[in-house]
Amino acid sequence: MIAPMKKVSLVILDREKESALKALRKAGLVHLEPVEGKGEKLAALKNDYAKLQSAAGYLGEIKLPKKTAFPELSQEEAVKKAQLAIDLTERKKSLLEKIAASATEIDRLSAWGTVNPADFAYLSEKGVHLSMYEVPNDKWRLIGEDVKALLVNSSKSGKRFLLLSDSPEAERPAGLPPEAYQVVMPEKSTEEIAADIKAYEAETAQIEKDLAANAVYLKAILAAQKSLEKDIEFENVYSGMEKEAEEKSATLSWLTGYVPVDSLEALKAEAAKNHWALAVDDPSDEDNVPTKLKNNKLVSLIYPLTDFLDVTPGYHEYDISSWFLLFFCVFFAMIFADTGYGAIIALAGLLLLAKAKKGKKSLPVLVTLLGLCTAAWGVLTCSWFGIPAEKLPPVLVQISSRLFSQPKLVLLGMAPEAAKSLADKNQQVFCFVLALMQLSVAHITCTIAHRKSLKCLGDFGSLLQLWGTFYVVLSMVVADGVNYVFPLMDNGNPVNVFGWMAPHYFPTACLGLLGFGFALNFIFSNYEGSVGKSILESLKNIISVFLGIVNVFSDIVSYIRLWAVALAGAAISGTVNAMAGPMFGKLTMMVFGVILLVFGHGLNMILNLLSVIVHGVRLNTLEFSQHLGMAWSGTKYRPFADAESAS
Repeated sequence: MIAPMKKVSLVILDREKESALKALRKAGLVHLEPVEGKGEKLAALKNDYAKLQSAAGYLGEIKLPKKTAFPELSQEEAVKKAQLAIDLTERKKSLLEKIAASATEIDRLSAWGTVNPADFAYLSEKGVHLSMYEVPNDKWRLIGEDVKALLVNSSKSGKRFLLLSDSPEAERPAGLPPEAYQVVMPEKSTEEIAADIKAYEAETAQIEKDLAANAVYLKAILAAQKSLEKDIEFENVYSGMEKEAEEKSATLSWLTGYVPVDSLEALKAEAAKNHWALAVDDPSDEDNVPTKLKNNKLVSLIYPLTDFLDVTPGYHEYDISSWFLLFFCVFFAMIFADTGYGAIIALAGLLLLAKAKKGKKSLPVLVTLLGLCTAAWGVLTCSWFGIPAEKLPPVLVQISSRLFSQPKLVLLGMAPEAAKSLADKNQQVFCFVLALMQLSVAHITCTIAHRKSLKCLGDFGSLLQLWGTFYVVLSMVVADGVNYVFPLMDNGNPVNVFGWMAPHYFPTACLGLLGFGFALNFIFSNYEGSVGKSILESLKNIISVFLGIVNVFSDIVSYIRLWAVALAGAAISGTVNAMAGPMFGKLTMMVFGVILLVFGHGLNMILNLLSVIVHGVRLNTLEFSQHLGMAWSGTKYRPFADAESAS
């Protein structure tokens, strides 16, 4: 559930502001409204934080021995070490740029051999003014006889020559072809440039050693960075609090925030102890009220995932944590769809759980739960590392489900092709049933939420529309004329609906349900006290209203992605096994076979994990949430607290 909040305002004496904020932070109860701090101290803290952040990025790239000792530093010392790391890194960047520029210059003049501008200057003083030129080989003969050109060397790229002029400022001779271009004289000789490169490289090597020596302070810098975050937060609030005009004798300061209702008494006690003035009110619809989710330990297992995705329901939206966890476990299992993969995931979760600290066990437990769910689905579908059923122990085929397992259907006497077709169809139907269940939960939730208004009829109409559309999906996507027959018209024959023989008018009833639900939704979905205005609003958006039916259809069909992604994963598993299988025929190739299996199945698991994030999460945060009318527009409840209170 979403914990109810109260809006609170605290008024304190300005001269007691610092001590009051420290007490408030220690209490760790109030989520403060954003304030914009100012002042030199805050700017200095932010500057130090930026230094620590940059240095942590630089030093984090350096690999250190496993048994490296990491000394502790004060915050001031950590900032100094961070500044040193930044200076060294900036100097290294500058040197690398100089090395690159010098190497380019050497490369530019490489065809000329050793070039020394001092020699040209000396000759110029003696009245011999020389310039370096290059020209394509086929243009050399076009140089006029009046041009004093001294050939230096030739290569495939062209000819290099010296141009003798009467003065340093002499104009370009008319006899030179346009293709001849002057080579810019370097500032230093090529020998000096090469020496500079060596010096730069030596200094760069020393800087790298110095950075490696300073990398041992990385943990201290990260700790100082975390501590500084709290200092910045404190100073931001301290310098951003509103207050009365300075000329008053007893200047007051105040701040506003939100506190959970179950923590209100603790805040009142804190206010009485510290002599603060406290005002309490209900939040208005315009307030950006933070969201605090309050659930049991089982439902709270989903929090590591929602925190990673950084999604929080709005204060006036729904807490779908329990449904999110339930359906995400099913989606995860269906996408991985392999008992072997599930066992590996569950084992990894148990190993993480054994090493997890107290209060940090939600993620390992969630991983273990997902692994167990995956293993269970793999047992039902008879999927074991993509191994063909004929190579599995018979007991593994026998315990699989006759609904979803092709090998089990073959064992029961069905032809392999027919068994595969039926198993695939059954899994597709299961995907659509999941869609019906999850989206029905959304519309039932909305109907209950609006039960005191006629708007609930619009939500109920959406529910009926969903059920009718579900039958249309079965008819258009699943029906194969053999195992599944879902006619859209009454043909006089009873309809087999998952083993239940429905009367011949069942298709008409389903389409009628769709039409009746659409009518209810059209009339009452925009109800705000007037049925007429609700109908008028629907008429204004008539195109969107009709597209709503298409959206419901596409939302149901989109759940088939669970089956499709699992099918792709199974194909990859089978391909990896087929490639590695022949390698186990020879002892010398067995090592390569094992490597291929580990790499192939490992890559497949990574791809499946990405699919879970793309598809499994999407079905909860998009399709399901859209039918709930959720925008995930919330701000997570983060009380103003020190490290101890926050934990």
